[in-house]
Amino acid sequence: IQKQEKIGIVGRTGAGKSSLTLAIFRIIEPSNGNIEIDEINTSDIGLYDLRSKLSIIPQDSQIFQGTIRANLDPTDQYTDSDVWTALKLSHLNEHVMAMYEEVEDKQAIENNPLLVQLSEGGSNLSAGQKQLMCLARALTRKDSKVLVLDEATANVDFHTDKIVQETIRSAFKDRTILTIAHRLNTIIDSDKIIVLERGQVKEFDTPSKLLEDKGGLFYSLCLEGGLVPEEKQ
Repeated sequence: IQKQEKIGIVGRTGAGKSSLTLAIFRIIEPSNGNIEIDEINTSDIGLYDLRSKLSIIPQDSQIFQGTIRANLDPTDQYTDSDVWTALKLSHLNEHVMAMYEEVEDKQAIENNPLLVQLSEGGSNLSAGQKQLMCLARALTRKDSKVLVLDEATANVDFHTDKIVQETIRSAFKDRTILTIAHRLNTIIDSDKIIVLERGQVKEFDTPSKLLEDKGGLFYSLCLEGGLVPEEKQ
């Protein structure tokens, strides 16, 4: 995978898509072999050094009890301006200001909208807003050059999906993006596609090249998904 490439990762249930994500972040360690990023074996460096250079927007959005700022920048590395930029790109800035206006004692949060509290699990946000908050978290981390999307828009409405896809195309264009897809239409315009089966890479090429092979696994997945027309007998 080359620098700044957009890679789609597909395969049937149990093919190993999520396991690959877990291996990249070393949530599970390899029993053999290794993953290299910039010619560095990721098993040879500390977990903080590895994970601080990676970002993920998961399928199930994670929101923690605490301030908006702590949710987006838990290690307090970035300025308030950086956090606001991420919120604007995620179309959340107006909602954050609306939440701030509802706070009765604004002095208790230093008159800073970023210090508005989020509930455990984000119960004071909609499903779409929670996913946009995860997008803002990834945007805040400007020094992260690899972004993993684990079907980031599977559980959100069309409007949120559109925001996420447009922001990813514009704000993350200088990053390497790995997109795990359960819906093939979200990755059909990727630079290249990895097709997994039973934990093995079965196919790896551009979408157009893979679709030329009508006996291939990717073609059969697209046929099942209705992305290519069925040939008449």
